[in-house]
Amino acid sequence: MNLIAKKMVNFLKKEDGPTAVEYAVMLALIIVVCIAAITALGSSASQTFSYVNSNIKAPAAS
Repeated sequence: MNLIAKKMVNFLKKEDGPTAVEYAVMLALIIVVCIAAITALGSSASQTFSYVNSNIKAPAAS
């Protein structure tokens, strides 16, 4: 039983895995990419709506 406890303590002390700082950096990069994609898509959508708006004929007055 003592061996299991020692292995558990050693496992918890290891720092091989990613830390909170690394997760924060990954999250920041993902957010930057998402913002860039949304900005590009928003600009493209805005241009498309403007084009459609300028080419639609106004309805005839009654």
